[in-house]
Amino acid sequence: MVFDVADLSPAERRKHGKSARTHAPLEGQAQVGAAADRDAVGLLLGQADSRVPELVPIRHGRMLASPFTFFRGAALPMAADLAMTPDSGLRVQLCGDAHLSNFGIFASPDRHLVFDLNDFDETLPGPFEWDVKRFAASLAVAGRDLGLSAKDRHSLVRAGVATYRTSMAEFASKSLLEVWYSRLDVEEALEKVAPQVGAEGVGRTRKALAKARKRDSLQVLGKLTTVEGGHRRIISQPPLVVPIEELLDDVGADQLYRFLDEILEDYRRTLTADRRHLLNQFRVVGAARKVVGVGSVGTRAWIVLLEADGGKLPLFLQIKEAQRSVLADYCGDGIHDHEGERVVSGQHLMQAASDIFLGWQRITGVDGVVRDFYVRQLRDWKFSLPLESMTLAGLTTYAQLCGWTLARAHARTGDRFAIAGYLGKSDRFDRALADFAEQYADITEQDHAALAAAVEEGRAQAIHDV
Repeated sequence: MVFDVADLSPAERRKHGKSARTHAPLEGQAQVGAAADRDAVGLLLGQADSRVPELVPIRHGRMLASPFTFFRGAALPMAADLAMTPDSGLRVQLCGDAHLSNFGIFASPDRHLVFDLNDFDETLPGPFEWDVKRFAASLAVAGRDLGLSAKDRHSLVRAGVATYRTSMAEFASKSLLEVWYSRLDVEEALEKVAPQVGAEGVGRTRKALAKARKRDSLQVLGKLTTVEGGHRRIISQPPLVVPIEELLDDVGADQLYRFLDEILEDYRRTLTADRRHLLNQFRVVGAARKVVGVGSVGTRAWIVLLEADGGKLPLFLQIKEAQRSVLADYCGDGIHDHEGERVVSGQHLMQAASDIFLGWQRITGVDGVVRDFYVRQLRDWKFSLPLESMTLAGLTTYAQLCGWTLARAHARTGDRFAIAGYLGKSDRFDRALADFAEQYADITEQDHAALAAAVEEGRAQAIHDV
């Protein structure tokens, strides 16, 4: 069933939202709102003020690797640009950073591999199309990095956006509970897309899934730790992994671990009783600062190693700083006073299944500054598909999976009837966003070059290959 507000009675329109004609026209979604005096590099440098100073050059170095890696780290400049575009007025819980590398595979609590959004650092309520535009632009930018022609990029973006549009229409025809229970099981999805990606593509994907099932705390244990004197410790790999003993070498080990226990105690209170009971079976044996991602580099992130079953069962938790969302200046701060709770709440709203150890905490650091964090498992079958090795057919299928997933997340948190009605039955929205994406890819390449120039001039610092 395809849903259109124009088909509704006046009473139904009042129930499901205003007509699309009272909001930005679909063709207007092609507009790019970049101001003539915009300074993307200045916005990025402003973010450095709240980050670990010695890690900021690593962030810039990673962003300079390609226009796509720049795009991944440039959620703030894009939020500023989107704020200058016409919008639908239809709000949902936004991911805030819905580029194609922030979708991936991980384990659900019932131990199935699922495909979903997996990064919510910037989540806040806002216009639904902001997520769709960031997703569409990421396809165009990545397509350029992969050497796709303009025609193929246009087709790729339209395929992803069209799936979002038609999926929203499908969700508008379902009950709220049907929408809420919907999820993308990877094995089931692979069977459905097999004709599109071919036997070779299915084979590569199955190998990737087998690898994903091995990406857990046991695998991380072999990479990040060693045993000395009968005790397991985290290996020092500065600047990417630095054990807490090296960062706070003037504090005794006993005091350090009492501090860690206190931190985890506050976090435990944000878990449900059953999960708190489970976590209480583990004891802390090590911790380290760890550099993660591209856009997140420089924010404070810690890994904590815990053990249970007499040391036979490891569990790695990641404690990641939650700063103010890049959307906040343009969409409002939302309802949460705690930035970690904001991230966790948004993740629960948008994901079909979330990590059982997902929680939040507030920490007063050794510098006396109070900061908010959220906590999750470091790895739980988490895996991102290798986009660089995909064929156009495989990448198109991936874009369609992302489009469906984003539509489901928005249908859970916004007015799916009004959004479906606004998008309508035609491909006008798809074409508008394909035009937007190509224009924004131009802007991204210009911003990438501007960051390189800033490094050359000494305005910014960069460390490469770290």
